[in-house]
Amino acid sequence: MPAKPKKPNKKSTAAGSGSSGRGGAAAGDKVAQLQRLIEVMVEKDVVEVELEEAGTRWRVRRREPQAVAYATAAPLHAAPAMPLVAAPATAPAAPSAADRAPQGEVYKSPMLGTFYRAASPDAEPFVKPGDRVSADSTLCIIEAMKVMNEIKAEHEFVIVEVLVKNGDPVEFGQPLFLIR
Repeated sequence: MPAKPKKPNKKSTAAGSGSSGRGGAAAGDKVAQLQRLIEVMVEKDVVEVELEEAGTRWRVRRREPQAVAYATAAPLHAAPAMPLVAAPATAPAAPSAADRAPQGEVYKSPMLGTFYRAASPDAEPFVKPGDRVSADSTLCIIEAMKVMNEIKAEHEFVIVEVLVKNGDPVEFGQPLFLIR
């Protein structure tokens, strides 16, 4: 009498439903860990995380809507509902840098450190207003803990304005460049 074939148990089908049978459950665990990491990043408002573990290196970066930084500032500059009673007789002064609306998006600092526009004090700056940069172009250097970190553009855009002076300390998320 021939032996009946055994039914596969749930454990073997779960492992076999992965990529090649080996490591399918582990890959699912990695995806679940990655999803949880992204949830924590959103919850804690973290923009970038880099993690290295057991020969695997992950870098997760959230893309923020850049124009949102100025969305709340626009209503503050709206015209008043009632005309002013005592208008000045002289010509109005030119709007200050704080009063004018930004003409583009903001490129924010990915880290805390010291901002440098060039590789050395006597070198040309990496970028100037009006420059078109590609994804792999170096924008600046941020020194953190004696390490010089080249900050790359990550996508193509045009530099409208440099918002930080050479040698100034910068915070994580601080606007560095106005871009479009």
